[in-house]
Amino acid sequence: MKNIIIILALLISGNSFAQNTIKFIVSSEKTKENLARASAFIKLLNKGETANDKGEIVFTNIPNGEYEFEFSYSGYDKKIKVLKLPLANPNEIIDIELEPKSNELDQVIVTSTTRSSRTIKNIPTRIEVITGDELDEKGTMKPGDIKMLLNESTGIATQQTSAISGTANIRIQGLDGRYTQILKDGMPLYSGFSGGLSIMQIAPLDLKQVEFIKGSASTLYGGGAIAGLVNLISKTPKEKRDLTFLLNGTTAKGFDASTFYSQKFKKVGTTIFASYNYNGAYDPANIGLTAIPKTNRFTINPKIFFYPNEKTTGYFGINITTENRFGGDLKVLEGNADNTHLFFEKNISLRTSTQLNVEHKLTDKSKIQFKNSVGFFDRKLAQPTINFNGQQVSSFTEINYSNTKEKSEWVTGVNLWTDNFKTINNSNLPAGQAGFKYNLTTVGAFAQNIFKASEWLTLESGLRLDYSTPTTNDNLKLYILPRVNALFKINEHFTSRIGGGLGYKMPSPFSEEAEAKGYQNIQPIDFKNTVAEKSYGLNGDINFKTNFDEVSLSINQLFFYTYLNKPLILQGNSFVNANGNIDTKGAETNVKIGFEDFKLFVGYTFTDTKQHFNSINNWQPLTAKHRLNSVLTYEKENNFRTGIEGLYVSEQRLSNGSTGQGYVILGFLFEKMWKHFNVYINAENFTDRRQTRWDNIYTGTITNPTFRDIYAPTDGIVINAGLKIKL
Repeated sequence: MKNIIIILALLISGNSFAQNTIKFIVSSEKTKENLARASAFIKLLNKGETANDKGEIVFTNIPNGEYEFEFSYSGYDKKIKVLKLPLANPNEIIDIELEPKSNELDQVIVTSTTRSSRTIKNIPTRIEVITGDELDEKGTMKPGDIKMLLNESTGIATQQTSAISGTANIRIQGLDGRYTQILKDGMPLYSGFSGGLSIMQIAPLDLKQVEFIKGSASTLYGGGAIAGLVNLISKTPKEKRDLTFLLNGTTAKGFDASTFYSQKFKKVGTTIFASYNYNGAYDPANIGLTAIPKTNRFTINPKIFFYPNEKTTGYFGINITTENRFGGDLKVLEGNADNTHLFFEKNISLRTSTQLNVEHKLTDKSKIQFKNSVGFFDRKLAQPTINFNGQQVSSFTEINYSNTKEKSEWVTGVNLWTDNFKTINNSNLPAGQAGFKYNLTTVGAFAQNIFKASEWLTLESGLRLDYSTPTTNDNLKLYILPRVNALFKINEHFTSRIGGGLGYKMPSPFSEEAEAKGYQNIQPIDFKNTVAEKSYGLNGDINFKTNFDEVSLSINQLFFYTYLNKPLILQGNSFVNANGNIDTKGAETNVKIGFEDFKLFVGYTFTDTKQHFNSINNWQPLTAKHRLNSVLTYEKENNFRTGIEGLYVSEQRLSNGSTGQGYVILGFLFEKMWKHFNVYINAENFTDRRQTRWDNIYTGTITNPTFRDIYAPTDGIVINAGLKIKL
C-alpha cells in the first residue's frame, strides 16, 4: 500500500511539472505596433486566449508536447507557429508578427476574362469578382439559379421579361440585356434565342467565382459586350476530393437537389455537376396566374481534365440541360381549362454544349491556348394561339498566344463566332415569320498589351478587328475596336483606373421586347435596311483601402458613361434602327467595412439613362435611377454565420409612360456549420414586397391578358431551408 501511494505521488508530481506557461507578444509586421485583442488558438487542446492592451498573450497549464499555435487579428493574415514544449528557455517571450491582409480580391487571377495571368490588383481593366464565402452565401439563398446573385450586385439588375414564366435578362448600367455577354470559363454559351432563359437555368454550386466587367468590353470578346460581360468561372479539381450534396426546399413550392464532385489524380482529373430543380405553380397574389411557373429541370455537366506533362494542360466538358417551364392560368395548369381560363405560356427547352480548352507552355514566359465551344439550343414556346419552335446552333473557336515579361505582357489571337437560328415545324406562323432564319458569322483578330511603365503606372491597350457576315451579303462590315485603360497606384492606400473603348452589336431579333411578346408575329431582321449598333464607353474609378486597429475599410467610387448610336428597336412587329441615340451615365459607390467577425457592405448606384429619339428625350423604361444594396454579416469561421441584407429600388418609368413605384426588399440568412454538413434557413423578401400588392401585372381579361412591364418582384416572401453535405 505504501508503495502505491508513493507511485501516485510521483505521477501527480510529474504531471504538475509537465504543465507549461508560454508568453507571446503579437504585433503588426508593417507598423510594429502591438495588436491588442489579437487571438491565439491551440486546436489540439481546443484552447484559446486573447491579447491584452499590450498585445500580450499568455497560455498556462499546457502539457509537454508539440503544438500548432494559430494567431489571428481582423485585417491581418493568420499565422501558424509550431512549438515543442517544454521550451529550452521557459522564460522566453516569443514575438509574433502578423502581415496586414491585402484585399482578398487582389490575389484573384482573372485569366479567363482578360487572358492575362496577372492578379486583379495589377490589371488596368476594372474587374469585379465574387468569390469564396460570398458566392457560397448567395448560392445558399437561391441554389436553383443565379438571378439573385446578379440582381444584388452593384450596378447590375435582372429584368423579368415574362410575367408568368419568370424569364429574365441582365442589365448593366441601365442598358438592355442584349448588350451584356454571358460567358462560362471565357466561352459564350448563353445568347440569342436562349438568352431569356439563361440566368434561370444556371445553378451556382459548381462555380468558383463570378467576374464582371462593366462598360464596353467588345475589344475583348467582340460584338455584344457594349454594356459589359459576366464570366462564370467553374471549379477545377484539386488533389483533395470535393464531394458536396445540397438539398433545398422553399415555401414557394420549390425543391432543389444538386451534387458536385471533383478530384485530381496524377495525369487526369474530373469534375461532375448534376442537379434537379423543381417548382410547383405558385400564385401568392391569388389572381389566378403564376408568379412562379411550374418547372422541372435536369442538368448534368461532366468534365475531364488532363495533365500529360508539365507544359500541357486542358479539359473537355459537356453540359446538358433539359427544362419544362409551364406558366399561366392556374386552371389550365391544373387541367381544368374552359372557355374563360385559356391562357398559358409553355417553354420546353434542351441545351447541350461542349467546352474544350488546351494550353501549352512554349517557354517559361510564353504559351499558346486553344478554346472551342459548340452549343445547341432547342426551344418550344407555346401560347394559346401560336407555337414558336426554334433551334439555335452556335460555336466559338479561338487560338491565342501570350508572352509575359517583367514589364510587358502581350496577348494576340484570332477567333471565329457562328450563330445559326431557324424555326422548326411552324406551319401556323403568320406569313413572313414561317421559315424565320438568322445566321451570323464573325471572324475576329485581336491584340492586347499590358505595359508597366513605372511602379505607379500600368497601361493596357487593345485593338480588335471584326468582320461580320449576316444572313445575306448586304451590309458586310469591318469593325475596328480600340480600347485603352490605365492603372495608377498613387500610394499604399489609393489606386485609380480610367479607360474606355468602342463597341458594336450586329442586328438581332432576340431582344427583351420580342421575348416579352413570345416572338409572336415578330418579323425577321431586314439587313438591307438596318445597320449595326455602335457605341463608345468611358469609365474611371478611385479606390481607397486601409486597416486600423481591428477595422478594415475599402471604398470604391466609379463614374461611367456610354453612348449608343441608332439602337435597334421593335416598331410594331419589325426591327428598325431608332432615329437617335441612347446615353447612360452615372456612378457606383461600394463600401466594405470589416470589424472582428462582422462585415458590412453597402453599394449605391445612380443611373441616368435617356433615349434621344426624333429630337425627343425620354427616361429609359425599366431603369431605376437609384439602387441601394447592403449586407451585414457575422461569421464565426467553421461554426456559423448569419446576415441581413436589403435592396432599395427607386421608381421607374414604364413603357406606357406611367411610373412604377419604388420598393425595399429585406432578407435574412442563418447557417450552422459542422465538419461534414451545414444547415441553413433563408427568408427572402420577408416584408412581402411585390408588384401585385400595389399594381396590376396585366390589363384586359384573364382569357386574353395583356401583360404590363414587370418592375418589382411578383413572388413575394419566399423562405427556403436546406442541408449541405461535404464529404
